[in-house]
Amino acid sequence: MLTHISDLITAANVGIMLFFSVAVAPTIFMVLPPEWSAAYVRKFFPKYFLFLGITSAIAAGLHNAPVVQMTLAACAIVFFFSVFWLTPRINLARDERQEKRFKLLHYTSVGLNLVQLAVFMWVLIRSAMAA
Repeated sequence: MLTHISDLITAANVGIMLFFSVAVAPTIFMVLPPEWSAAYVRKFFPKYFLFLGITSAIAAGLHNAPVVQMTLAACAIVFFFSVFWLTPRINLARDERQEKRFKLLHYTSVGLNLVQLAVFMWVLIRSAMAA
């Protein structure tokens, strides 16, 4: 039963990540002026990473397969790394107009997010095959 709740949380995280990537982010940058979109993204991402980190940690604690628990816990740690270490440095690089550093850190953030999304999908496929 708890494993099913873990899978539901993981599936919700996939939905959140896909919805933001496909619908929200492109719309923000197409509709809002650059200074507004930048302000919005700065407020949004810490909440996004923190929420996904907490829910990933909960999902890890609820799952019964040790490999899945460790995998989801690793994702949670990466989300916490993103919110508490990476995002502040991305913002600082932007503020200080360090474009190369900003791009490197931003692409690192995007890459980590894509890996986490792939890991969540692996967890769901693994659970579906085990059922």
